[in-house]
Amino acid sequence: MKSDLFASEHLAETATFPGMTLQNAKCVKYAVNGEMQARQGSMIAFRGDLQFERKGQGIGGMLKRAVTGEGLALMAVRGQGEAWFAHEAQNCFIVEVEQNDAFTVNGRNVLCFDSTLSYEIKTVKGAGMTGGGLFNSVFTGYGKIALMCEGNPIVIPVTPQAPVCVDTDAVVGWSDRLNTSLHRSQSVGSMIRGGSGEAVQLRLDGEGFVIVRPSELTPQKTSN
Repeated sequence: MKSDLFASEHLAETATFPGMTLQNAKCVKYAVNGEMQARQGSMIAFRGDLQFERKGQGIGGMLKRAVTGEGLALMAVRGQGEAWFAHEAQNCFIVEVEQNDAFTVNGRNVLCFDSTLSYEIKTVKGAGMTGGGLFNSVFTGYGKIALMCEGNPIVIPVTPQAPVCVDTDAVVGWSDRLNTSLHRSQSVGSMIRGGSGEAVQLRLDGEGFVIVRPSELTPQKTSN
């Protein structure tokens, strides 16, 4: 058993491809040849000739993050080598953004991403003044994003015939081409009587997909 475990770990460590790959369910490995972006403090190991530089947000970025509560504390990783990223033993997975497409995600779920991608904090259209779904980070360009969440993520297809409603505290991200709006699943009378605790959801219409975590966001996990 011990030799088999060592063999599998050695194989995972030596199977290097350009860009990011999943090292295991809790960690992403990135073969750097140039530059990439990562969450500050998420690097757990590296080898090779790599430099890590904290990225400033500028006055405008700091103000926007303070007002919206959304944003990414990032570092640039430059050079040639390999780096491993993880955060609080959360489950990791990879989303690929294609050319002329976009992906919207909560900043707290971002682990690292290709330098060919850029992001901007935007209001979630139609979401109104609701919980965690008011502002998100929208990624554009082309490349891969490594995301993380508590538990195994659930990917739900969205079609014009089958819109999906998601809890704003459980949603991780979705195809930016989807239309968003608020959906009330309880009557006012039911809400006054206490209700089920699931009064308002984010509704997604169109063609694409949405990713949710198998648990609602807890207060201690709200900070970046």
